[in-house]
Amino acid sequence: MRDEISAPKFVGVGRSASSDPNLAVAEALAGIDLHATCFVLAFIPAHFCAHRAAAALQGAARGTPVFGCTTAGQISGRGYETHALVLLAFSKENFRCASVLLEPLRPFNATEIAAQARQFSKRFRPTAGWNRLGLILSDGLCKQEDFLVSTLEAILHDLPIFGGSAGDGLRFDATFVLHNGQAHSNAAVLLLLETRLSFQGLGFDHFLSKDDPMVITKADQDERLVYEINGTPAAIEYARLVGCSVEALSPQVFAENPLLLEHNQRHYVRAISDTTDDQALAFLAAIEEGLVMTLGRGREILATLAAGLDLSAKSAGPPDFILGFDCVLRKLEIEQKRLDTAVSRILRQNRVFGFSTYGEQQSGVHMNQTFVGVAFFEPAQTTYFG
Repeated sequence: MRDEISAPKFVGVGRSASSDPNLAVAEALAGIDLHATCFVLAFIPAHFCAHRAAAALQGAARGTPVFGCTTAGQISGRGYETHALVLLAFSKENFRCASVLLEPLRPFNATEIAAQARQFSKRFRPTAGWNRLGLILSDGLCKQEDFLVSTLEAILHDLPIFGGSAGDGLRFDATFVLHNGQAHSNAAVLLLLETRLSFQGLGFDHFLSKDDPMVITKADQDERLVYEINGTPAAIEYARLVGCSVEALSPQVFAENPLLLEHNQRHYVRAISDTTDDQALAFLAAIEEGLVMTLGRGREILATLAAGLDLSAKSAGPPDFILGFDCVLRKLEIEQKRLDTAVSRILRQNRVFGFSTYGEQQSGVHMNQTFVGVAFFEPAQTTYFG
């Protein structure tokens, strides 16, 4: 293992646990050289007013672009956090960046979004010898990420795009993305990056599929609600399959027992966020009638995390840092099992920085209960798209 306290060379990191947005911004920026910074990513704790935080960052950054979102938790140099402002400063020496605000997301207009993305990409001229990727930060409550990332994948098909959905600490009240000094809901920020560094995408979860299939027999696709499973009220049938009462259903039960969708010999997690008064199940990703799904059976989460972050087999050495988008339901399960200290140690050892999301995006797919990341390496290493 690498030294747990060593800092990455190619990204600056700022952190503050102050409860006051202005003071937190000042503390987090104190160790960052803004003159040498191309742009800053800001991961904002749920208890902050997003508009106050955006204004504070805009004022203190002195013209340096700041992008980011509200979060359901942060990943700092200390590992998992819940109440910290975390800033990542990407240097001018190693990065170029352009941004566009995509709004509104609901109602979703694929033609409009596609046209914006196409024109935006054309304006960002490539630099010879540099590598290109995209980052997407989306309103986590707009319920449009599936359409958004599939549209971007179709238009920007030669550009790997990674990202996460903004959170608000499992209140499911309001989530925001930051762009041009303002906090926006019902919107997404798309960043196009060029970098001298090599990078590798990664994505994994810790579930295997159980054998017994189930069928979604009644659903509202627009609202991500399932009313019936196997012809029975969804909450009742799900509780029966899990082996508990309807009254015992909780975020902890949902986190440990997601539904899995099989596609092209891969499974994708469809996480449940809540039940409704009429015994429907609310999901955090696309769901529709006729889908055949199975319950997920959890594997050992520490081992899968350590293995997923170990990139030694595909590279000449460990990455300098990993930008991580980690589902909040993974964090919830980890805390429920009292593994957060051990997980934080693994995250520190692998220099992971990022946030807890309401959904993760990779390869044109919006998913749940997954860790998605981008590992950045020394410039001499070979670029690999995972």
